[in-house]
Amino acid sequence: MMDITFATKFLGALFAIMNPFITLPLFLALTSHKSVAEQRSLAISILGYTAVMCLIISLAGSHIIRFFGVSLDSFRVAGGFVLIGIAMSMLNGQPITSHERATQEKSANTAAAAAAGADDNPAFYPLTFPMIVGPGTIATLIIYGAQARQTAQYLGFGIVLVAVLAALFAVLYFAASIGKLLSTKMRVIMARVMGIILAAIAVEMVFAGAKAMLPGLAH
Repeated sequence: MMDITFATKFLGALFAIMNPFITLPLFLALTSHKSVAEQRSLAISILGYTAVMCLIISLAGSHIIRFFGVSLDSFRVAGGFVLIGIAMSMLNGQPITSHERATQEKSANTAAAAAAGADDNPAFYPLTFPMIVGPGTIATLIIYGAQARQTAQYLGFGIVLVAVLAALFAVLYFAASIGKLLSTKMRVIMARVMGIILAAIAVEMVFAGAKAMLPGLAH
């Protein structure tokens, strides 16, 4: 049976970070010159790239941080601060720094590609990385992947990951239709709600990691 508590916390963190409705405006902006069929083809490619990256990070992430001599608890604290920064950006209506930088780089790359007459495909960069699978997503996957120790937790981890990927794919696949229905005000409200949920989860991560590293804080 699935660990409901673990799955709920993981769902809250992962959906807040990979919120498809936050990705939607950038997706529409970068594919405005493409047909609906081309947009849907890109959505399929994005799903494939995102699923592969998430799977690799989930399976190998904890081994990678151990290779560099970093403990899970210290990574949890660092990852929590990363998520707090992202949450504050969402709450203040500001662009997430890593995502904004990717957009600027993308503009430069688009101009260069146009000059070279190249066919531009944003499926992997910047839409999959770093827009969807960015620092926050990586930290969340590694932290919760390492916390899963029982079959019920592994099951919850897998179900939540599949559910979030399915939601992401559905929104991007039907982006043209959803974009017409979703007003700017609704997008702002969703970003604020996801931001405060993410902030709460991130604070819990920081304190959990800090208490494990400094046992005296628990008293």
